[in-house]
Amino acid sequence: MNIRENIARLQDFYILSIKAPFSIFRRPVYFRETIEQMDYMGTGSLFIVFLVSLFIGMALSLQISAELASLGMKMYTGKIVGVAIIREIGPVSIALVFAGRAGSGMASELGSMVLGHQVDILRVHGVNPIKKLVTPRVVSAIFMLPILTVIGDAVSLFGGYYISSFVSHQSGSFYWSQIREIMTYDNIFSGISKPFIFGYIIACISCYTGLSTRGGARGLRKSTTTAVVMSMIFIIVSDFMLTRVLLYVLGIRV
Repeated sequence: MNIRENIARLQDFYILSIKAPFSIFRRPVYFRETIEQMDYMGTGSLFIVFLVSLFIGMALSLQISAELASLGMKMYTGKIVGVAIIREIGPVSIALVFAGRAGSGMASELGSMVLGHQVDILRVHGVNPIKKLVTPRVVSAIFMLPILTVIGDAVSLFGGYYISSFVSHQSGSFYWSQIREIMTYDNIFSGISKPFIFGYIIACISCYTGLSTRGGARGLRKSTTTAVVMSMIFIIVSDFMLTRVLLYVLGIRV
């Protein structure tokens, strides 16, 4: 693949990323498709998000309790666990799970439609594929990932509470008092703003790679794998950039 093809693909990706969210303001509005995608991405991902978040909270609390016990600071487990989950670990881990579950589904579904010439049929009938197929998925990801993140954060905090109270034998009321202390505007804003960006990134990458599928079953496998891998890379990179920007905006100096 030469440089010209790479530039053309990058241009197509930027066009899709810009057109998809703004198409919601133009008719027709595919409300049914959007609800179906929200159900697939939200309800369909709820169990795995619950399971992953629970064990992340438990493992994090267990590890931090063990480290702080040697320093005589075991009582600060709740505070450290809460900040880590709300600001960083919760949004990133749930976004990675979302990319593996919903992102791969979007890429494979659209790739199958391309290989089955369903996208071409939409164009023949005068239907804009971006408006019909991409916009509902981008909007659904932007709305559902923050909701899943809030649920996952809550489950992780309860997992940390279980380890702190029943394994490390700390005071449960003191654990929750520390959680209330770290529920500040800075922490909540940092934790809740990232999933909106992550959802947008995952949906755009997954839809683009799906619509770019060529070459039969092998091409579908390649596009699905590319969607998940690229989404994960961009999540990690954008998390660092967003963290840096949020620290500056919130006036937190490091």
